[in-house]
Amino acid sequence: MDDLLLKLINSSLSKGASYAEARGHVVNGFTITVENNVLRGVEYRSIRGIGLRVIVDGVWGFSSSTMLKNTDSIVDHALSIARASKSISKPINLIDVKPVHGYFSTITKINPFNTPIDEFISLAIDVNKHSRIDNNIKTVITKLGVLRDCRVFTSSNNSLIVNELTIVGLGHSSTAHGSLGYESVWDSRSCCMGYEFIKGFDWYGFVENISETALKASNSSYPKAGVYTIIADPDLVGLILHEAFGHASEADLVASGESVLQGRIGEYIASKYVTIVDDGLIADGFNVPVDDEGVVKRKTVVVDKGVLRGFLTSRETAAELNIEPTGNARAESFSQIPIVRQTNYYMEKGDYSFEELIEDVDFGLYVKGCGAGGGQVNVGIGSFTFNTGPSYIIRNGEVSEMVRGVILSGYILDTLKSIDAVGKDFSIRTSIFGGCGKDNQTVKVGHGGPHVRIRSIVVGGR
Repeated sequence: MDDLLLKLINSSLSKGASYAEARGHVVNGFTITVENNVLRGVEYRSIRGIGLRVIVDGVWGFSSSTMLKNTDSIVDHALSIARASKSISKPINLIDVKPVHGYFSTITKINPFNTPIDEFISLAIDVNKHSRIDNNIKTVITKLGVLRDCRVFTSSNNSLIVNELTIVGLGHSSTAHGSLGYESVWDSRSCCMGYEFIKGFDWYGFVENISETALKASNSSYPKAGVYTIIADPDLVGLILHEAFGHASEADLVASGESVLQGRIGEYIASKYVTIVDDGLIADGFNVPVDDEGVVKRKTVVVDKGVLRGFLTSRETAAELNIEPTGNARAESFSQIPIVRQTNYYMEKGDYSFEELIEDVDFGLYVKGCGAGGGQVNVGIGSFTFNTGPSYIIRNGEVSEMVRGVILSGYILDTLKSIDAVGKDFSIRTSIFGGCGKDNQTVKVGHGGPHVRIRSIVVGGR
């Protein structure tokens, strides 16, 4: 595919482009679904195509195709798009970056595509059966996924990059019926590894814990609405940061005036305990060594001890804001253009043990991310509302009874300033199932952090 992409580049330049980049993309994978001990299906996924982006007279043009031999029409289409857009588009300026030559690959000890599909199916069925721990568990759904994503990038600034990623994972949902109705809990574990991750994880204990949580939650009441001190677990911290703050730190939204963070570089926008990072290569996250513009992804400190230090950028937004490129231009597939996206977004750990976080909380909540539902975010004003998973009351410094239906809402900058202690534990999560959506594109991400104490946040309940 390298030769084909180079042909696209050379043809584009010879026909009038001042810059060109070509991406080849091959995806293979499958998802197994088992429901109530019955195999519901094996869904295979296979994608192969190329995308070409050019600049002509300062304007972008883009074309893509699954017809890999049809290079002339791909080039001509991209060039014509750029020329036709000249009257309605502002001139493009890209920040300079060094050419990159490299091959990046997930380390896999056991190639999952060399493992018989029957072995995956058998495991999914066995795990699904094991999750029926009680007659009050009414529905159990298990998904097992394998994905290989190979991207080749080349450009007229002499970059040539191959990035091959493998991710595997298992997700499970249990629905229980109790004295206070039905409750469903979903959780998953995924890792950028080979089949060794599937073999080495205790999936039986994993799904058993999900079912136990669903059973307990179906017999649990709702908290009273009010303002609480909460301890947020790493899953919830990561979710809040990603949705309510991470998108606001994406430079395209900052440059267009849609972000609450616009014009605040150098300001204290969080407490001194808060450091927030986007990192493409952190352990247990989703591996993004290089973005879809050929820029090496570096560890980007967005907030340093409460002070806003930077944004996540593409080459274009870095030039527009006159800041460093961070390697955050990502595309879902060859058929879409790269846009500014997060990779693995998290809060760095602090100095507190879990016991120290809760010991002086007279009455509050230990809020969990496992089983969390949807929410709403407005990055322009920084507001958010999230449905969390089954959580716990804190009484006199001790974790007490479970509650469900916990809803958190507030303004993200007020929430970050209300953090007065950060745990010394730390975890990052990614998922093969779903991802983060923006501008009709979905990419896989990671998020997490430590346990965090938030002194004041609005909790909805009943």
